[in-house]
Amino acid sequence: MKWKMSTQWKFALAIMVIGGGALAGEYFLVKWYPYYQGYRSNKVLNLLPYQNADLGIQMQVAAGIYGKVDDFPGGVRIYRPRIFGDGASLTLTSQANPGHNDEFSPQLLAQWETKGTYQNIADYRFEHTKIQNRDAVMIWQSRGPSMLLTAHIISADHIVEANCLPGSADESLYLNACESSIQTIKVAGPPPRLKPEPGVLELKPVKPAGGKRK
Repeated sequence: MKWKMSTQWKFALAIMVIGGGALAGEYFLVKWYPYYQGYRSNKVLNLLPYQNADLGIQMQVAAGIYGKVDDFPGGVRIYRPRIFGDGASLTLTSQANPGHNDEFSPQLLAQWETKGTYQNIADYRFEHTKIQNRDAVMIWQSRGPSMLLTAHIISADHIVEANCLPGSADESLYLNACESSIQTIKVAGPPPRLKPEPGVLELKPVKPAGGKRK
């Protein structure tokens, strides 16, 4: 005579299987997922060297962005293609600095700072900073479904613009990759002129008056 499993036994077995799966999933999330996240972050943020003499640029690009390199007149696009969705990309352009100033003008800085307000750009954030000892500006703003990070960097020889999109994957992680890459940009040119500290007078040597001593 065949023994048939009762409904109660089937129900109990289902509870055991589901409960065991839930415990296994919880164990994976608690024990192994943080390690996976750390491994993935390190893999994306690992910096790789890149240099372009024509643009006057030397830098390091995060591995999560550094895939293919497409040159175009006056610039280059570095990106990592994805099968599904948009991958992260970094576009760099460079132009000669005809005025040979090593700082952006106050008028241009004011335009960048107020652009978000006047043009009603969502999530607009402006920061006047230094990148590898060069005068620079970094701007965050919404661009479609993701953020766009733009940097302007100036030397006496070159004016460089960098535009970085994190793509459609983990925006926070890949935006971090954009920021860490841009912070490494070194622009060719003479070092910036040193400014005297506020309140300190710059003394110049005085030439002796003409005439012969007796």
